[in-house]
Amino acid sequence: MNILIDNKSGEPIYNQIYNQIKNQIIGGDLKENEMLPSIRGLAKDLRISFITTKRAYDELEKEGFIYTLPAKGCYVAPKNVELLREENLKKIEGHIEEISRLAASCNLKREDIIEMINFCMEEEE
Repeated sequence: MNILIDNKSGEPIYNQIYNQIKNQIIGGDLKENEMLPSIRGLAKDLRISFITTKRAYDELEKEGFIYTLPAKGCYVAPKNVELLREENLKKIEGHIEEISRLAASCNLKREDIIEMINFCMEEEE
């Protein structure tokens, strides 16, 4: 598992850890039931407080991305199809918002955007 902390970013460190692990799970880099580094071990590797790492793991567990076995460690949870779908829908909405802003900045019409999307989707078929 590869985690990079950007101290210059305004994003809290626990959130950086949370997002990177979540993205690795969704992307398939971390597999179902794969053991994650221990909270203390990851904190030591990243040279941060174990409390920060624990907070990231707690958030991941609360969201259903990982599970904990007492005295054994934390593991990647089996993929919940509905959870993954919801995550992808959020990403799509974010991209659509960005498309809308960019389209407005260059006076694109709705029909132009729809035509562009249709063209992209036809290429994938």
